[in-house]
Amino acid sequence: MNPPIVIVGSGLAGYTFAREFRKHDRDTPLVVFSRDAADFYSKPMLSNAFSGHKTAATLVMKPAARIAEELHADIRPRATIAGIETAAQELVLADGNRIAYRDLVLGLGADPIRLPIAGDGAADILSVNDLDDFARFAERLEGVERMVVLGAGLIGCEFANDLLARNVVPTVIDIADQPLGRLLPPQAGQWMRARLEAAGVAFRMGNSATSVERAGTKYRVTLADGEVLETDLVLSAVGLRPRTELAKAAGLVTNRGIVINRMLETTVSHIYALGDCAEVEGLVLPFVMPIMNQARALAATLAGKPTPLTYPPMPVVVKTPACPTVVCPPAPNAQGSWQIGATDDGGGIEAIYVGDDETSLGFALLGTATARKQALTTRMPAVLS
Repeated sequence: MNPPIVIVGSGLAGYTFAREFRKHDRDTPLVVFSRDAADFYSKPMLSNAFSGHKTAATLVMKPAARIAEELHADIRPRATIAGIETAAQELVLADGNRIAYRDLVLGLGADPIRLPIAGDGAADILSVNDLDDFARFAERLEGVERMVVLGAGLIGCEFANDLLARNVVPTVIDIADQPLGRLLPPQAGQWMRARLEAAGVAFRMGNSATSVERAGTKYRVTLADGEVLETDLVLSAVGLRPRTELAKAAGLVTNRGIVINRMLETTVSHIYALGDCAEVEGLVLPFVMPIMNQARALAATLAGKPTPLTYPPMPVVVKTPACPTVVCPPAPNAQGSWQIGATDDGGGIEAIYVGDDETSLGFALLGTATARKQALTTRMPAVLS
């Protein structure tokens, strides 16, 4: 029997690769190792589950056993990987067993960043990065009326908006001056803040939490400016850090993520990476569309049709119903400026990032302007051509 293709990770990256590969090849053995139960769910749904009346159980779109049957794959949940023997092309499990691989696909994901916060309540700060986290988070919400959310980025704003559906009043804290500070121009950021505040979200911008202390069943969050917030829970949503430890220990080159080329190859033969853990040409893009493009390209390559990765324009929908938002940010090194206008009905903001050569390089659409998403996307340059 030929060695299988081994996939480490059962998130969107791992399972999408497996599905795409099976479109090309029904025979090569597939083995999937997962740190969790290996059921399939949509991770982006975690941050708007309450408004959709979802629970941890109903977020599961397909159980692992059903996926194994459909993909003709050997799926192994609750597995811990101890290492990779690259010369022997073997994966080493925590129980000492080894499995040889023809090709190894790392879809390891990312871990929540933990801020250095003082206080005896700091260890109680929650984060929601997977379905198990969400189940624990939902269990803690019983009787909660107020919550502090650390981070006013995309995930922090989505959770804050979603908590309103549970009648929880969120207060969002961020050192930036506006929500989505890395994605929106200032005028659009303030426009978004106003709509979220009107819906019931409070903000403490240009500030940070320095300590979290337990106070009976509640918490006292002290901010850098001295203000103290009484709250029932604290949720951290300050960003993700790609999981690179396994790759680094095996001798693969890592930077912010596991470094891969346009064929999604790491620096070691027969090992590939995709999803939130992967870095290609300096880009780490923890969004759905990059993962889908990576999975399709890698599946074709490992099925015998070498296919370099390309990224078309990839707008990101921010799931904040109080302020519908779509962003297609310009490249980090883009030279230009934002041109901002209101929609004719006054219910939206359209911001176009225009390069020094007058070409459109990115956009941000809020409110009724989001209807322009498709039309503007066709004018944007490819992220990787």
